[in-house]
Amino acid sequence: MSIRETDGDHSHLGDKLHLDRAHALHLLREMLRIRQFEERCAELYTEEKIRGFLHLYTGEEAIAVGVMQGLTGSDAVVATYREHGHAIARGLPMTRLMAEMYGKREGVSRGRGGSMHVFDADSRFYGGNAIVGGGLPLAVGLALADRLLGRAQVTACFFGEGAAAEGAFHESLNLAALWQLPVLFVCENNLYAMGTALERSESETAIARKAESYRIPAAAVDGMDVIAIEAAARRALAEIRAGGGPRFLECRTYRFRAHSMFDAQLYRDKAEVEAWKQKGPLLRFRQWLQEAGMLSAAEVEHLEAEVAEEVAAAVAFAEAGQWEPVEDLARDVYTEQPA
Repeated sequence: MSIRETDGDHSHLGDKLHLDRAHALHLLREMLRIRQFEERCAELYTEEKIRGFLHLYTGEEAIAVGVMQGLTGSDAVVATYREHGHAIARGLPMTRLMAEMYGKREGVSRGRGGSMHVFDADSRFYGGNAIVGGGLPLAVGLALADRLLGRAQVTACFFGEGAAAEGAFHESLNLAALWQLPVLFVCENNLYAMGTALERSESETAIARKAESYRIPAAAVDGMDVIAIEAAARRALAEIRAGGGPRFLECRTYRFRAHSMFDAQLYRDKAEVEAWKQKGPLLRFRQWLQEAGMLSAAEVEHLEAEVAEEVAAAVAFAEAGQWEPVEDLARDVYTEQPA
């Protein structure tokens, strides 16, 4: 299978994806939930309610939402430090996720992880990893464990294009291909690894080609098109589940905000950012739904209001949460009883 660019025309995808109105609204709602959560987190950060590092997913919502549609609850997910969107799309409660942002013990990781280390074993959501490319070998290990235990599950691994410069990227792809492991590698190529343009750091900017060099079938996808991503992910996942070994998706996207809240963003032209916003995933999908007669302007407003209420409730939950007692801070650092 060679690299293929997916089509932005949705007319041929409806039957394959069963894109009825209910599913279309679900996709829009999920992207709205991520967008509003992230924008509220940015405000809370400036108010010093959220501290430390904060990397926002604004502009990349279609990737997490599209890919998650093809995963089951027993599949594993490994993400990056920009993982709030993945966690929401995976189904982690927004209340507990916001509490984690605050560092409260009601958070999904009891406030121990914060923004960059969201972890929830019950959802098989394995982070949240602050090391660039650090999730790749973890994903290969999870897939190998499933294989050895005879479990018919897939591990989806999200990472940025900057990870392609790491040795862990190449080692992980090589082992996954060598052992034909059930891994879906999802590269979120937002063109700038922190503050360096991809074209200035990589001689081959088509990241999917690197996967093909390890004989992993790869596809390049419009990362701003939730339908194209869902279609590509479902195809890849079906091939993996059929025993075809790993698959690779390069989702070409763009983050609308800085790399982190500490980033002055001096390396990107403002006009470039604004141009990308005009083809953002929410704007494009909402316009397409309205043009297709599946959604009215009033329904959009109602949906946005519902999501705003959910975000407000999550903030209230986090505000009312408790700090972990100081005497408990040394717990879970070392095992209390030697094996």
